[in-house]
Amino acid sequence: MQGMNAERLALGTILVALLVLALKLLAWKLTGSVALLSDALESLVNVGGAVMAWMAVHYAKKPADADHPFGHHKAEYFSAVLEGIMIIIAALLIVQQSLQALSNLSGTADWGRAGLLVNGAALVLNLIWARLLITRGSALSSPALIAGGRHLMSDVWTSVGVLLGLVLALATGWAILDPLLALFVAVNILREGYCVVVSSVNGLMDSAAPEEERAQIEELLHHAAVGALQVHGLKTRRAGVALFVEFHMVVEGTMTVRASHDICDCIEEAIQAAFPEAQVTIHVEPEHKLEPSGIAPG
Repeated sequence: MQGMNAERLALGTILVALLVLALKLLAWKLTGSVALLSDALESLVNVGGAVMAWMAVHYAKKPADADHPFGHHKAEYFSAVLEGIMIIIAALLIVQQSLQALSNLSGTADWGRAGLLVNGAALVLNLIWARLLITRGSALSSPALIAGGRHLMSDVWTSVGVLLGLVLALATGWAILDPLLALFVAVNILREGYCVVVSSVNGLMDSAAPEEERAQIEELLHHAAVGALQVHGLKTRRAGVALFVEFHMVVEGTMTVRASHDICDCIEEAIQAAFPEAQVTIHVEPEHKLEPSGIAPG
């Protein structure tokens, strides 16, 4: 599975989401628990989010064209934002179901254990796939896959809390634990939806690459820009899998175009060896453009 690309993972997520949804709906039918219904509602959102992620990943890998000269990488951020919004909507639906159940409490918790076992199977399946999505999504720099993985992990913790609470309800007979547990689930899902939306909006706003990547690029410039006087004005940004790097390189005014171009080639090769997805733009300047601070070639 480690060799699976983003599009195959996104397609696999649709199939897993459908299977998990079927298991959770079965668990709800076997028990009538509003908490299990809430869990199933979140999985219904997973199916919609998985379809959007697959569409975004498929579109994002299209090559650059005349209308999109920097590529289509940001399509994944739109998918992640929409999935975050869907997570929040699911949480609000759960609140509505929980309040309705609280106002119609009757009897004691008397559902069978079969539904809990079915929900447990769905939990394990979600956990395995969520870890795979987060791990591979990070390796592939795919916001859509990472958002999907984080959503599934929130679903996993939801299911854990639901199962523990329902076991307690069975042991005590306290039916009120069911809708109260569903409300707790809703709060957790709201938090996760907020995190997904914020992180994805940052990507749409051209946030800089992570600090550790920027530090690595600065170190590469220090070693690879031999022959230049200084590098300054470094700017980076992530757009899905793509990494954009641009900066100013100061050289002796008498240096030939060929010599300065050779230095640029060395820098580009060094950066792309560490970040194959990087697109590097270098602006060459004469010595009177030296800045008070910058990266000094080593």
